[in-house]
Amino acid sequence: MWWGRNDNISFSLRTAGLERTAPLGRPVIAFVQGFTMNRNKREKEYYSIDVGDSTFMVLKRYQNLRPIGSGAQGIVCSAYDHNFERNVAIKKLSRPFQNQTHAKRAYRELVLMKCVNHKNIIGLLNVFTPQKTLEEFQDVYLVMELMDANLCQVIQMELDHERLSYLLYQMLCGIKHLHAAGIIHRDLKPSNIVVKSDCTLKILDFGLARTAATGLLMTPYVVTRYYRAPEVILGMGYQANVDVWSVGCIMAEMVRGSVLFPGTDHIDQWNKVIEQLGTPSQEFLMKLNQSVRTYVENRPRYAGYTFEKLFPDVLFPADSENNKLKASQARDLLCKMLVIDASKRISVDEALKHPYINVWYDPTEVEARLGEVKTRFNPTPPPAITDKQLDEREHTVDEWKELIYKEVFDCEERTKNGVVRGQPASIAQVQQ
Repeated sequence: MWWGRNDNISFSLRTAGLERTAPLGRPVIAFVQGFTMNRNKREKEYYSIDVGDSTFMVLKRYQNLRPIGSGAQGIVCSAYDHNFERNVAIKKLSRPFQNQTHAKRAYRELVLMKCVNHKNIIGLLNVFTPQKTLEEFQDVYLVMELMDANLCQVIQMELDHERLSYLLYQMLCGIKHLHAAGIIHRDLKPSNIVVKSDCTLKILDFGLARTAATGLLMTPYVVTRYYRAPEVILGMGYQANVDVWSVGCIMAEMVRGSVLFPGTDHIDQWNKVIEQLGTPSQEFLMKLNQSVRTYVENRPRYAGYTFEKLFPDVLFPADSENNKLKASQARDLLCKMLVIDASKRISVDEALKHPYINVWYDPTEVEARLGEVKTRFNPTPPPAITDKQLDEREHTVDEWKELIYKEVFDCEERTKNGVVRGQPASIAQVQQ
């Protein structure tokens, strides 16, 4: 999904002594009180506008809507928020109540965006619906920070080590924050990572995210094929470092300028992996169920290539002036992330301590946990999100619809007249 506004983007980064651009502040956004307004007043606060093939019904405070992206989960526009005099992105969820899968995905995304708060995760500024009652409820709009581009554009640029390393550092910080809350993103890819020209990076799109507690019951069809970890491809179940494989694939793409494992289907994706990295050991194969193991063992055995062959020095920028960042370090990080056996793959914590990354290490960025952070929708630190909240629930479409409606209503009620009341419904429901 496209999440940028500029066709041409250049990055600035203070590299003298590897000093970073100071973090950008986030304004606190208050809600327009839609649910408590009478019908006539509410109707006057919204207007309709065609955006591409879709019609947006948005609050009048949002003007100059322009399409900037679309995907399976929604359509995104840039807009100008006259209340706070800033540019924003507005995402209209695509037919969120057409079936249980879409409804559950919409609920996940809304709940997670309300609860997480980290400088490297996209910020939720507002959420609204133009409909007046639960019976009429059909559209959900999420208002977020507007970034300049997504990583797809950055991949086509020639980045020096400082920018490459700093972007990866921020990626890992955001992922660590999610993992600390028990959340596995599951859909990391260049189009789900957005940047600004000052080199600020944020992760977005949580519709496929789930918690780590559900173990082996996870579907293999979650991550965009090119970035799927071997354990996902082979239906082994997975844990948090499934996201590390995706980061490795993204880093490789940033270095090479092209997709590392461009599989045409699920089976070909596995073939692309072993052709380059080699057939895994018998120890790994014994972890597979019998039918999958039989298929893998019947494939030709590949020796694979060394990482020096896969990522020769010529693909990397020149070593940094102060010699702190080198091609050899970047290659070593790739070698540790792109490990077929997840039990031997580097963790997020280990990646953050790697020499290619730790030059940026700041405990206030790395160690920020969900339970220690207040969000604009959650004035008291929430407990970690549990699998019962997002994964084990099974509801009818109408039940999901009511849950989402309550979440939207809760946001507006809790910020009425600038006074925050109580605990978010999503967290309170878990504790009941």
